[in-house]
Amino acid sequence: MSRLTQSELWSSLDRHYDEIKHVHMRDLFDKDGSRFEKYSLKLNDILYDYSKNRINDETLNLLLQLVDEVDLSGWIEKMFKGVPINNTEYRAVLHTALRDQGDQPIMVNGCDILPEIREERERVNLLAESIRTRKWLGATNQAITDVVNIGIGGSHLGPLMVTEALRPHTLHDLNVHFVSNIDENHINDTLEYLNPETTFFIISSKTFTTQDTMVNAETARQWYINKLGSDECIDRHFSAVTSNVELAKEFGITEDNIFKMWDWVGGRYSLWSAIGLSIVIAIGSKKFDELLAGAYEVDQHFRHTPLEKNIPVMMALLGIWYNNFFEAQTMAVLPYDQHLHRFPGYLQQADMESNGKDVDRQGEAVDYTTGPVVFGEIGIAAQHAFFQLLHQGTKLVPADILAPVYSFRCIARHHQALMSNVFAQTEALMRGKTEAEVTAELIADGLDDAQIKQLLPYKVLPGNRPTSTILFDTLNAKTLGSIIALYEHKIFVQGVIWNINSFDQWGVELGKQLAKNILQELNDIEPIDKHDSSTNGLINYYKQRRQQNLQK
Repeated sequence: MSRLTQSELWSSLDRHYDEIKHVHMRDLFDKDGSRFEKYSLKLNDILYDYSKNRINDETLNLLLQLVDEVDLSGWIEKMFKGVPINNTEYRAVLHTALRDQGDQPIMVNGCDILPEIREERERVNLLAESIRTRKWLGATNQAITDVVNIGIGGSHLGPLMVTEALRPHTLHDLNVHFVSNIDENHINDTLEYLNPETTFFIISSKTFTTQDTMVNAETARQWYINKLGSDECIDRHFSAVTSNVELAKEFGITEDNIFKMWDWVGGRYSLWSAIGLSIVIAIGSKKFDELLAGAYEVDQHFRHTPLEKNIPVMMALLGIWYNNFFEAQTMAVLPYDQHLHRFPGYLQQADMESNGKDVDRQGEAVDYTTGPVVFGEIGIAAQHAFFQLLHQGTKLVPADILAPVYSFRCIARHHQALMSNVFAQTEALMRGKTEAEVTAELIADGLDDAQIKQLLPYKVLPGNRPTSTILFDTLNAKTLGSIIALYEHKIFVQGVIWNINSFDQWGVELGKQLAKNILQELNDIEPIDKHDSSTNGLINYYKQRRQQNLQK
């Protein structure tokens, strides 16, 4: 057994789980009318209500002892001070430095990194603002009308999510597109209606060798050359965010258009860096500064607020409670704001790539479950898709619900109807509907005893399904920055408790390595026998069918 699961505190949590697992939240609310006041926290315009969870004071007391036992406060300081807590890659974890608003140095390898961060941000702002103000001219002296960000993973999901979330704040005559899929349809569909004379590309790749990104980048480059007849002035249409300056220059990008990536920033935490160039182009440097400021305020809250009042800590502890004791293997993220429609997808990478680990920091296999499967959709759409499973399914699915007090335009009949669903769904998931309540409804509808007996089992809802609700005034840049940072720190806290490294992703590498080898095998027509029978069969079938098609 691991140190975590054999601890007395873990045993106490196990015993407490046995005591509370059959307690219904309906009864908890009936017995304690102050649950909302006790189990909700506020930070600026963000309200975090976790009262509709299967917890009581003892639950929280035990869970808070857990963070003390793993020395969470010490780990928080290690991260903010640049200690190399990414132990498998021997790196600091300092995405928080990218949004730091203070005047204290942050040291890495004996150097204060803040001046370099701020210098690079200013370079990003200058390029972005010159494109936004139409001062940046392409090869034929025309202003840029379309920007295409080519990247994968964190170089794609973060910028895409933020630009979609802040769409009301973008320049609507300057279009920002995102290409990630190596499938030719993604880039071809994107370029189909664009003009190379007014298109600007951002190639986002730390190594400048990532296959998905570089294949798309080469296609974009060739598209430009085919349309304009040469690669002359290609530097007016391409930029790069990378740590491999030489390869970017070989591609044809001038050094003035190459922006830095640092090894102490993981891809899924990089939207705050020059990876956010597409965001700055979309919303402007002032709004981007507000995004950073919102994240920084959460950083300060996380670092300095007592753990029992600390929103990311509470978010993390509830996840531990359901994952490790209720054996809930999933978590739903349900935004009730259309502009957050890419937020669940963004969180999938942020959470599952971080905490989808089966080995602890000592290299030992864990004997407990770690990161959950994260999924989600816009709340209203989800109600008509998978909420049936949330209400009456056999699986317990804890859910986070996010909603604005008012939207950008806030048309009353739309927003009131939207929010009525937010409050109704959290109440319905908590309370359910009893046999007595269903029977009374069916009697009122005029059904006889036989009809009631037949329908009753189908209409009873068990309830006791946990939700946490995040309300915020409106989805502006500062609030979005805060929400993202809340989830970043929640993920970190869970990694500390599980004793795993949340900042590497070795599981991603095997598929990349195999794909590189198989790509060579696909370039001839000879049958393959180097793999297992299934992989050999699939490759050979593909090659045969492709060859037959080429001969037609």
